[in-house]
Amino acid sequence: MQNLSDIPVKQTLPGFFGKMVHGDSSSLVFWDIKKGHTSPEHHHINEQITYIAEGELEMVIGGQKYLMKAGDVHVIPSNVRHSAYAVTDCKVIDSFAPARDDYR
Repeated sequence: MQNLSDIPVKQTLPGFFGKMVHGDSSSLVFWDIKKGHTSPEHHHINEQITYIAEGELEMVIGGQKYLMKAGDVHVIPSNVRHSAYAVTDCKVIDSFAPARDDYR
């Protein structure tokens, strides 16, 4: 068992700060994303489920633009291109399956 406050923060991109929890076949990331920062368009083999806990995050997923707000959730299938831009400071939870070994 761990407490979220004990998990170290990793910065993966400018303005993207995550606390990462890994199982054998999935990862869960608790993000603090700073206003004005971008995750450029990319894709990965991992299915991703994104939940917006606080703030507004503009995402382009498979060529379609979404303004995601607190309470919104979106499933991003494996290998679908996507990007994100923080309209405000955000708290976001991402689930990945299989596990994001590049985040370990």
